[in-house]
Amino acid sequence: QLQLTESGGGLVQAGDSLRLSCAASGSTLGTHVMAWFRQTSGNEREFVTAISGNGANRYHAESVRGRFTISRDNTKNTVYLQMNSLKPEDTGVYYCNAVRSRDFVDFWGQGTQVTVSS
Repeated sequence: QLQLTESGGGLVQAGDSLRLSCAASGSTLGTHVMAWFRQTSGNEREFVTAISGNGANRYHAESVRGRFTISRDNTKNTVYLQMNSLKPEDTGVYYCNAVRSRDFVDFWGQGTQVTVSS
C-alpha cells in the first residue's frame, strides 16, 4: 500500500519561497500521476498542480502558473513542489496525491501547513 508523507511546510512572508516534499513508501511511485492539492480556510480542497508518470507533462492551476513548479525524482520516490513568490492567499494545508495508472485508485498524504504572512 502506497503511503505519502509531506514535509517542508512552514510560516513565511509574502514573496518568499518554499519547497514541499512528498516521500512515498510502501510502493514505488512508478507511473503514478502525482499531484498537489491545497485546502484553504473555509474552502474545499482544490487542485494546484500535477505531473505525469514520466515527468513529461505538467498541469497547473491558473492561480499558481509561473510561480509553482512540480517535479519528481522516481529514484528517490519523491515528488516536490517548488513555490516561489508566495502570496497570503496561498496559505493552506497542502496535500500530496498519487493516482495509480492501472486502476485510478488514488492515495493521499496527511498534509503540511503553509502559512504566508503579508
